[in-house]
Amino acid sequence: MSDTKIRNMEEFAALIGISRPTVSKYFQDAESVRPSTRQRIETALAQYDYRPNIFAVNQNRKLTKIVGIVVPYLADPFFAEIARQLERRCITAGYRPALYSAHGQPELEVDVLDGLRLLKPAGVLLAPLGRISNRAAIKQFCTEVPTVLFDSNMDGIGEAFVGSDNFSFVSQTVDYLTRTGQPPCFFEMQTPANPNANKRRTAYYKMMDQLGFEPQVFSVEGAGWAFEEIGRVGALRILDEGGFSTNTVLCSNDRLGIGLLSACYERGLKVGREEGCDLRVASHDDHPFSRFTCPSLTTAAHDYDAVANHAFSTLTDLIEAGGKFDERTETLFPAKLVLRSSA
Repeated sequence: MSDTKIRNMEEFAALIGISRPTVSKYFQDAESVRPSTRQRIETALAQYDYRPNIFAVNQNRKLTKIVGIVVPYLADPFFAEIARQLERRCITAGYRPALYSAHGQPELEVDVLDGLRLLKPAGVLLAPLGRISNRAAIKQFCTEVPTVLFDSNMDGIGEAFVGSDNFSFVSQTVDYLTRTGQPPCFFEMQTPANPNANKRRTAYYKMMDQLGFEPQVFSVEGAGWAFEEIGRVGALRILDEGGFSTNTVLCSNDRLGIGLLSACYERGLKVGREEGCDLRVASHDDHPFSRFTCPSLTTAAHDYDAVANHAFSTLTDLIEAGGKFDERTETLFPAKLVLRSSA
């Protein structure tokens, strides 16, 4: 690969001996130029590692109507649902949503943002990976593109943050569980993929202290986004080594809770709030499938509508304000306790 630095399309066209209009035509539709010309351009792209802004006629053109939506892991049903709602709001408002997933990889998260930057979007709704994100790269992106963060906050980055109040989640579940039975232990991953997990653990400690109970935390090994399998394998190990310290288990999130329910079924344990049950299980998020588990999961639910509405309206306000607010804003929405059969 050549070390030659190419600053724009004009320099690239001159270097390879093809007219600038032909090069521009290729980037708009590669099939619109002759095969021999297309081959010359593609060979040169590989040689010089040139990355053009394929949507720009010049650097001073107006912003597009594109709104980027970036989530950490689209296969996670929570992010799929919130992304679906944000997409609908974009379409209704006349914007063109461009949805991306970082697949849990900080390097890919940066690549996604680099690609979005080339699109010159009107604005971006970003749920960052958080702890493992490239903070410097995300901060730089947010200074160049009007960006509202949601779900995972990164202090001082982006013009606004919209999310759920993690203390609200845990305070409601702990309060309910301690009033209706044995105080809960807390079931989590040792290396959580989402930074909200750490806030939930902290809230658990605080609530148990306030209520005068001894906190008991069970952290299971596992990294990545296969939460159900991590929860299942970790719970099986705990059950086989003597079980939990109480008959009430509060899971950091519903996906871990689903894994725990699977482990209980494998070991012949009955989960529920009726007499004769071995364990009560509760969790957080109101995963779209949590009401269909057996038994259905008691959980603290996100206000999906409120978060999506406020995140999108904040972004449109930011776009209309020219991409900058006078000060960064943070908005948190409380959870709603949903009582089901598991607890």
